[in-house]
Amino acid sequence: MLKQLSLLIVCICTVTISFAQSNAVVRGKILTSDGQPAPFVTVRIDKTMLGDITNDKGDFTIKNVKPGSYKIKVTNLVSTAQEKDITVVAGQTLQVDFQLKENTAQLNEVTVNGRNANMETKTVAKLPLTNLENPQVYQVVTLETMKQQNITNFDDALRNVPGISRTWESTGRGGDGAAYFALRGFEAQPTLYNGLPGITNGTLDPASIESIEVIKGPSGTLFGGSFYGYGGIINTITKKPYNTFGGEVAYNLGSFGLHRITADINTPLDKNDKLAMRVNAAYHREGSFQDAGKKESFFIAPSFSYKANNRLSFSLIAEILQEERAVPPVFFHSDRATPLQWKTVKELNLNNKASFTSNDLTIKNPRLNIQGQMLYKLSSQWNSQTVISKGRTKSAGIYSYIWDDEPGDQWFNQYFHDEGQTVNTFDVQQNFTGDFKIAGVRNRLLVGIDFYQRKADENSSGWASGRYVNPQGQVATQDPSTGAPLPKLNLTRAAIDSLLAPGDRNISATKNSYYSVYFSDVLNITRNLDVMLSLRGDYFKTKDYDQFALSPKIGVVYQPILNKLSIFANYMNAFFNVAPAFVTDKDGNNGYFKSLKPEHANQYEGGVKANLFNDKLQGTFSVYDITVSNKVMTDPANPNSVVQGGEVRSKGFEIEFNAQPVRNLTLIAGYAYNDIYVVKGDGGFYAEPGRAPGGQGPGNLVNLWANYKFTNGPLRYFGIGFGGNYASEYKVVDNSVTGVFRLPSYTLLNGSVYFNNNRFRVTVNVNNIANTTYYIGYWSVNPQKPSAVTASVAYKF
Repeated sequence: MLKQLSLLIVCICTVTISFAQSNAVVRGKILTSDGQPAPFVTVRIDKTMLGDITNDKGDFTIKNVKPGSYKIKVTNLVSTAQEKDITVVAGQTLQVDFQLKENTAQLNEVTVNGRNANMETKTVAKLPLTNLENPQVYQVVTLETMKQQNITNFDDALRNVPGISRTWESTGRGGDGAAYFALRGFEAQPTLYNGLPGITNGTLDPASIESIEVIKGPSGTLFGGSFYGYGGIINTITKKPYNTFGGEVAYNLGSFGLHRITADINTPLDKNDKLAMRVNAAYHREGSFQDAGKKESFFIAPSFSYKANNRLSFSLIAEILQEERAVPPVFFHSDRATPLQWKTVKELNLNNKASFTSNDLTIKNPRLNIQGQMLYKLSSQWNSQTVISKGRTKSAGIYSYIWDDEPGDQWFNQYFHDEGQTVNTFDVQQNFTGDFKIAGVRNRLLVGIDFYQRKADENSSGWASGRYVNPQGQVATQDPSTGAPLPKLNLTRAAIDSLLAPGDRNISATKNSYYSVYFSDVLNITRNLDVMLSLRGDYFKTKDYDQFALSPKIGVVYQPILNKLSIFANYMNAFFNVAPAFVTDKDGNNGYFKSLKPEHANQYEGGVKANLFNDKLQGTFSVYDITVSNKVMTDPANPNSVVQGGEVRSKGFEIEFNAQPVRNLTLIAGYAYNDIYVVKGDGGFYAEPGRAPGGQGPGNLVNLWANYKFTNGPLRYFGIGFGGNYASEYKVVDNSVTGVFRLPSYTLLNGSVYFNNNRFRVTVNVNNIANTTYYIGYWSVNPQKPSAVTASVAYKF
């Protein structure tokens, strides 16, 4: 068998080498009218299946072109098509360059929804791979889509991605105060920023966002175990400087007191196009559809790029956010132990307009992220990337939640807490990437090391119950248990400070570090067959314990029609470090800390990716199966101890496509189905075999956005967009003791009308056109916005 396999490999290599020697290479560069590189432009050789998409430097390479005469065509859904006659000679490299009629600003402005469907991205795989070459599934929300929909907050942008749903509002609390999303049944937060850690306890401002990548499946091999990534991760890509002057300023006005001013200004800083600066800024003020819940923030993000020479370049990016919000408390409708009094939202009769807070009870979440990068071209085949990232986020203010502390009556305790946590992170990575051949087989290799450190300083109050409320928003005047009169609690900062003053403050400092080494190699076994082999070794260390984890990844891609259709399969892994647990014997004696191993998530996935009809249809269909093992659960032989053997399984499929069925009409659509359940557990609230593990989100999700641009006649420069989302019924509580609590299914419709020329963009959009009442939740109930209108005016220069 071994001899036969060796013979097969030799034959493949021989055929590959001879094939490559008999054919030719066509390469070139595409520039805009102002002399800048034109990325993401499609280049095709007519009447063949050969082609490429330009990278961020405007370069393209088409290999294995048979000798002969052809027409080479440049097409872009924005630019005027161009073509040239070429003659290809065996074994030679032919240089063919183009210059578009559009300038950089025009090309950036009219980026279409589907344009990035098969672009070459360097963050998903940490290697330059197109979508068809990548065995992992991911979707990209582009800046153009966000402009069409007049997106003013980060969370709304993700409604364009199949299989992801928000389950928990951003609370601003320390450690994990950002919004929670369900992705393939598991929780996810926006914790990556240009592929590096970017922690936040509040919200993300979209002013500096170029795109958002939702990377599906367990992704620990390349991104580590510093956060949960079992179902996938959310990676925010920021805007970068370019070498011409340009930008825009915009003003947004909308429902519930929305006022938002943004600026995006780019300028070269020298005459040699080596140094450039870009500044994005936003001031945001907004009220709430409820009786309280204001938000005010200021955001600024300067970025710089410097090209020292043709081999060496630097970039520096900073994001500074000052944010203060009055956050409505999370409404927990179960004590997780006794049978539910209400099992539907209708029975609960929650008052959607009641916030249970005041605008005097605010929490501040200032945030700072700084990233520096050095790129050095070591040779024609090897590149070096050195990146440093530093983050700081803070939670300071009042956090509150509502809890069914005494089941059986209509009253709920409302607890208050004074947050005081600061988290500092530091990350440094050194990556080497190579593109070379061994025995005629192309290798695209990544080798990297990563050091990540997180330090949290805590100075928070304890918790105090301040009052009793019911779902209708009423406040009890008597103690529900004793009937004794209750003093009135004013929802002012002074009153809450007085309530919390008798308790002790929690003062502590924790620090942990990750040391990682990883590699990933993409081998072109044949012209149509790629294999990805990846592995990470991760050492986690704190003051009290340390752990080591290995995280492998394997992917196979076969393209039966090159650059058009790919069939892929992957095995992927993620892990999360588990702290030691304090345990005793059955009698409660002989206590000690028991060491535990990391949790692991393993995914098997297969599917098809397509880029058809001259880039007019791109789509992905995938089927996945994820198992999370090594979860901690109570020891069946000793209730005072724990073992690792808990298991959760998530299965499902996803369909996603971007299309341009007719000229000027673009479509984004997707459908996702997920079924997740506990396989092995100790019977706890979210660990009961056969039931949902919590926070999994709706099992069926649909997203759609259609956009049409008028290019001729009296409506020239106008456009219209329409779409929406559907989410099925969702079990936020699924337990045999408490019973099941379901959030109802919902359908949302959204639309926009806009005018967009070279100088002005005016947009009016309506979200939740039908004024649907709907809810999200984890094991909670959070009412969502009714119908809302936003208008914006932008001036471009």
